[in-house]
This record gives sequence, structure tokens and C-alpha cells, in this order.
Amino acid sequence: MKIVVLAGGISPERDVSLNSGKMIYDALKQKEHQVILLDVYLGYQAEIVGDVAAIFSQNIDWAADIVAIKSESPDIAAVKLRRPDKDKSFFGPNVIGLCQAADVVFIALHGESGENGKIQAFFDLMGICYTGSGHMSSAIAMDKMLAKELFGFHKIPTPQSFALKKGEKKPAALIEYPLIVKANNGGSSVGMTIARTDDEFALAVDLAFQYDEIALVEKYIEGREFSIAILFGKALPVVEIAPKQGFFDYHNKYQPGATVETCPAKIPEEAAETLKQYAEKVYQILRLSNYARVDFMMDKAGNFYCLEANTLPGMAPTSLLPQEAAVKGIGFGDLCEGIIKDALAKNRGII
Repeated sequence: MKIVVLAGGISPERDVSLNSGKMIYDALKQKEHQVILLDVYLGYQAEIVGDVAAIFSQNIDWAADIVAIKSESPDIAAVKLRRPDKDKSFFGPNVIGLCQAADVVFIALHGESGENGKIQAFFDLMGICYTGSGHMSSAIAMDKMLAKELFGFHKIPTPQSFALKKGEKKPAALIEYPLIVKANNGGSSVGMTIARTDDEFALAVDLAFQYDEIALVEKYIEGREFSIAILFGKALPVVEIAPKQGFFDYHNKYQPGATVETCPAKIPEEAAETLKQYAEKVYQILRLSNYARVDFMMDKAGNFYCLEANTLPGMAPTSLLPQEAAVKGIGFGDLCEGIIKDALAKNRGII
């Protein structure tokens, strides 16, 4: 099967995406597929002569230049300087043609330009089969405030919150400190801060606005953090996330050894089933498909709160979904291949 793994891009989660893409690329190569790993923004800059499909059979190590995730998010301005054509298009040279020539595109992108539905809508119009959720559900899940409003309507507990646009002031005494402040349309905890005072809040909002025009502010839930991956509509085992220091920020998510992850989580079976039911309901509410991940907090009283849904969960070395799948006896290669087969089947109207 000819497969394009699409990664990279120009979001702050670029490095995470490239590492996810490398893992997927290596696994699918081992499954003896013809696989290309493409940086969606930098593209394939060599000239293609003749049949574009012939590229898939060439002996090229497409992952040779990918390095481990650093402790800080990447310098996107420097990435843009590497684009020789200076084109404003998000798609780099030859990306669209190679995606059209593939049987399926495995979208390993993270962040705004990969998870907000724009690429999915483009692929729909171009008739390109891809993994993950569709354009509408991707857009809704990416807008954290909109997703939380849907959670509230469907009685999924979620932390009290409000959104701020640039220039707006925090409503007086609306939610007591401490508060979590983050970009409304972001991921991997990039630009996320805990604010305990007015001064800290002002700095946190300024940081969030570096990544988005809307800052999401929500009540900080002190307690234990959990995540549940959904594969083909069914919840996988619950994983507990316990950073050794601080909270589950960008550094703790992607630096090996920074976080203790326990799967299955050591919680009563009844609590685990409640979380799974909530996660599957979120998957249905947001009209997600193929695979996803839903994150939760549990306060000291044992109450659960849904934080958000991730339509393209990380597949990097420290990512949660592969760990949960492994508990169910699903190896990484089989996981990737299963996601592709499900996407192909839905694209052909089989399921």
C-alpha cells in the first residue's frame, strides 16, 4: 500500500508531530508498505520527473533528519526560512501531488494547522483518503471553549471557564484563583500557565495570546490527571499521568522520565468505567472518528472533569495512546495499520 505520513508543519507542536510521524513511518515500513514521511510545510524539494507514484518505491530514508523532541517548542520563524520558494501556501513543494498518489494519508500533524479541520476539508474536496476525524469534528474539538459548551449541554462535567479576546478584561470575581490559562486553539500544553494572583494572570494571558487570539481561562482542578484513548469508538484502558514536578506541561509531556504514567490506572473499577463512559460519550458528542484521546482531572473529592478531546493524539515515543493499546495487546505496528484500514473502509463507505 502507498502511504504518505504527513507531519511537521509550522505549529508550536512541530517537533512532537515529526516524532509521531517517524514512529508511524518506521512501523508501517516494517509492515512492508511503501511509505513516505513528508513535512507538510517543507515538502519534497527535489524535482519529480515522470510518474509521481514511482517516488514511493525509491530507497530513501525519509526519517533520517528527525531528532528527539527538545524541552522547548521549536523556532517557527527559523523553520519558515528553510522554505526556498518563499511561497505562502501551507503545503510545501510536491506535497499535494504525493498525497493524491497515495492510497491513504496518515495525518500525524499536531496543533492548529493539522487539527483544526482545514487540511481535512481540503482533502475531502480533493478526494484524498486520510486518517483521523473529519473536518467539522476536528474544528469543533480544536475550539476548546466551543467543545466545553457542548460538554455542558450534554451534562459532561467540565471545569468552570470563560474565554478572553485580546483587549478584554477578566470579569471581576467570576472564578476564584488558582486558574489555568491557555490558548483556546492549541495543544501539547504550549503556552499554558497556572495563575494564582492578578499579576500572574496578566502574564499568563499575554503568553496565551502569543499562540492564539483567544485565551481560555478555567478553574484549576487540583488532583489526579487521567487520559483515555478511543479506538474505533471504544475506550482503551485508563492511564494516569503524574508529573514528577509541576504539572503536565510541554516539558513533562515529551521529555523521557519527566512523568510517571500508569496504565491501567490504579483506581476502582467503577471509577474507570465511569471515565470510559464519559470518554466514549465525548467521542460521540463531537462526532469524532477513527481514533482520539480524551483528558480528565479528578479532584480530591473524587469528582471527574473533562478537560478536552484530542483528535490526533500523539504517537511519539512518550505518547499515551500506544501505551494504552499495548495493554490491550495491540502492538504499535498493528495499531497504525488498524487505523489505516478503518480510514480506508470508511472512505469507501464500508462502515
